[in-house]
Amino acid sequence: MAEKTGEGFDFDSSNLILFLYKWRKPLTIISVAAAVSAVIFSMPFFIPPKYKSTVILFPTSTASVSKSLLSKNAQTKQDLLEFGEEEQAEQMIQILNSDEIRTKVVEKYDLMNHYDIDTTSQYKYTKLFKEYESNISFKRTEFMSVKIDVYDTDAQLAADIANDIAALLDTAKNRMQKERAFKAMNIAQAEYFEMRDYVKALEDSLNELRNMGINDYESQAERFNEYYAKSIMEGKTGATKQLEEKLKILSQYGGAYVSIRDMLEYEKEQLSHLRAKYQEAKVDAEQVLPHKFVVNNAFKAEKKSYPVRWLIVVITTVSAFLLSILVIVALENFKKIGDK
Repeated sequence: MAEKTGEGFDFDSSNLILFLYKWRKPLTIISVAAAVSAVIFSMPFFIPPKYKSTVILFPTSTASVSKSLLSKNAQTKQDLLEFGEEEQAEQMIQILNSDEIRTKVVEKYDLMNHYDIDTTSQYKYTKLFKEYESNISFKRTEFMSVKIDVYDTDAQLAADIANDIAALLDTAKNRMQKERAFKAMNIAQAEYFEMRDYVKALEDSLNELRNMGINDYESQAERFNEYYAKSIMEGKTGATKQLEEKLKILSQYGGAYVSIRDMLEYEKEQLSHLRAKYQEAKVDAEQVLPHKFVVNNAFKAEKKSYPVRWLIVVITTVSAFLLSILVIVALENFKKIGDK
């Protein structure tokens, strides 16, 4: 079947075999030359081999330590051993891509020199970050885990960088959470201490009233009035006078005693609640838990992962062969046009 390639000329695909046979020598020479060139230029001298190391992590749930361990409310309790989901995996990738982790890795392994970046260049950091991103990648898998891939010309260095990045994940996330947790703890601490001092002041006031003889206003008032009436009926003047003094104190300070006593009971409940909140905030601020489950740590690769020489040779050879066919077809068609 003929395919029109332009007005006045065509290319008969049914004669493709004859076409290839006719031009077998140039096509063979070009393909062999391309294959040899690919073999030569994919050698370590031209393309330094790189080794790949991988760490696979699962994110943890976002449960706080205090709510998981200290909360008395069953509805607010969360499982610290639960794996994170898609949201947590995406958050993990964002943290792994953070400037904080990248800066620490670059400084620790002196990647500026390791990547042979010209330190006098105006765009040295742009080149460094581009090289960093080309060698270090983070990807969420279909199982909601996160994979850290590191390529480097040094197999051991690739493994060390991958493992260090996984370790720095906890450092970076803890720093972010601790900043907020410490502020929350300071707020809870201030409220708790203020309430504790207030309760102490109420207790001191109540103790002063007790020192004046008021221990239980309701029962004392009932008893004193009963004894007072009885002493009057029996004509006991001394006892009556003593009871009058007690009743006078009771009537003068009894109301304050009842108010302070009831207020103290309420404020102690509030103090207990604030103390629990303060303890939870303190645990969140001071305790450190890992934010990942490590499935596989990185290890020193025994074989290079890049470049894949056979694939380079195959792609180069096939590309050269197809390109040669297109060029020859184009030349033949131009020749036909010229003959006309």
